[in-house]
Amino acid sequence: MGRTKALVEVDGVAMGSRVAQALRDAGCSPVLAYGGDPDELAPLGLDVMSDLYPATGPLGGVLGLLESLAAETRDASVIVAACDLPSLRGEVLLALVDALRADESLDVAVARTSQIEPACAAWRVSAARQLGEMYASGERALHTAIGQLRSVEIDVDPAALRNINTPEELGGYP
Repeated sequence: MGRTKALVEVDGVAMGSRVAQALRDAGCSPVLAYGGDPDELAPLGLDVMSDLYPATGPLGGVLGLLESLAAETRDASVIVAACDLPSLRGEVLLALVDALRADESLDVAVARTSQIEPACAAWRVSAARQLGEMYASGERALHTAIGQLRSVEIDVDPAALRNINTPEELGGYP
C-alpha cells in the first residue's frame, strides 16, 4: 500500500478504527494495536503493544502477543484481527469466541471462507508454548501452525473478511 494500512481510510474511517470497533462490538476489552510505531498509530486512539518478533510475519505477531499476555494469565483468550479487514463485524468475532468457549480443549477458533483466514481468530493464551516451539523450529506460516494445533474452523460470510492489500482493492470497496 505504500503506507501504514491501519491508517488507510475506507469511507472516511481508518481501517484500524473499523476493526477496533468490531472488536469492541464483540465485547473485547482492552482493544489494542500490536506492533507498529505508537506515534504514527496515535490517531487510532489505541494503546500499542511492542512487537516481540518484528518483521517475522503473522506467526511472529500472534506468538509475541500471546507470550506477552501469558505473563498475566494462562486462562485468557484473545482475538487477533488484522487491521486490513474493514468489513469485519462483531458477530463474526463473537462466533469465534463462542466456539472457543464451547470446547476447552481447543487452542484456536479460526474464521473460514473458502479457506481459513489466520488473521481472524480467537486464541487461548496457553497456545503460546506450542506456537513458540513451532517458531523455534523455523515455522513462519501461521496457517501451517494452526493446522498443527487443536483448532476449529468457523464459516464466515466472505464479505466480512474482504481484506484490502492494494490501492486498487481500496478503490473497489465495498
